[in-house]
Amino acid sequence: MGRWGTVALAALAVVATACSPGSTEPATSDEASTSGTRTPRITDDSGRPPVTFDPCYDIPDDVMHAAGYDAGKKELADMPMGTYTFLGCLYKKDDYIPGVRRGFGLNVLAGNVTLEEEAKKNGHISEPTSINGRGALLRVDPSASLACTYVLETNFGIVIFDRLYHSDSVIRPPIEVWCDGFEELVASIEPFLN
Repeated sequence: MGRWGTVALAALAVVATACSPGSTEPATSDEASTSGTRTPRITDDSGRPPVTFDPCYDIPDDVMHAAGYDAGKKELADMPMGTYTFLGCLYKKDDYIPGVRRGFGLNVLAGNVTLEEEAKKNGHISEPTSINGRGALLRVDPSASLACTYVLETNFGIVIFDRLYHSDSVIRPPIEVWCDGFEELVASIEPFLN
């Protein structure tokens, strides 16, 4: 797994374990905007393009609310790495179904690595796809913990949508349900990417 794949999995662990205070900070709605032209909050020294899409500020709250996520409790989860950068945002969806699931954790990461690099690192567990005509990968790793991932190509690199299915049963849900309804959410956010 590539280092940015490890970054994405680490961020998912934050969603799953409700990371301690101070490691992430809430992103307030008044900071949000649908303009992808703001100066990036974090840059790196790699010579790669700056990450010009900020998941916590460029995804409209109403889109996330419509999908059942509490955008009022989203949290910044940035990962400056020196040779590349990921701007991240954590969302939770508490749609508890007793005996089935406790909800979902969603981590959206915008990074300045290419779709080709991602395919090279994780192609063995990914398949090419598209979202609204945009090049993408769908990654479902049977050895991962109930995660479904879409990786979309952008003009600066990629945006990774990692959704973690929180099971409410000791029986592992079938892999076929890990991605249920997720493509529709990703498709609703895709028009805001640059």
